[in-house]
Amino acid sequence: MPNPKRRHSQTRRDKRRANDFMTPPQFTTCSHCGAAVLPHRVCPECGYYRGKQAIEIEGAAQ
Repeated sequence: MPNPKRRHSQTRRDKRRANDFMTPPQFTTCSHCGAAVLPHRVCPECGYYRGKQAIEIEGAAQ
């Protein structure tokens, strides 16, 4: 069975293990329509961000 010739550094080991402790994305609710939205993003349902219309959504009921 082949063995490593040189020892891997702690940094290299820790970089590999960094993804073991990832958490799922946290959602907030849109203050305008109540849909689930990622923080600091425009709401894909209504197009509002921080209480103001940021983008125009076609077919959005308002």
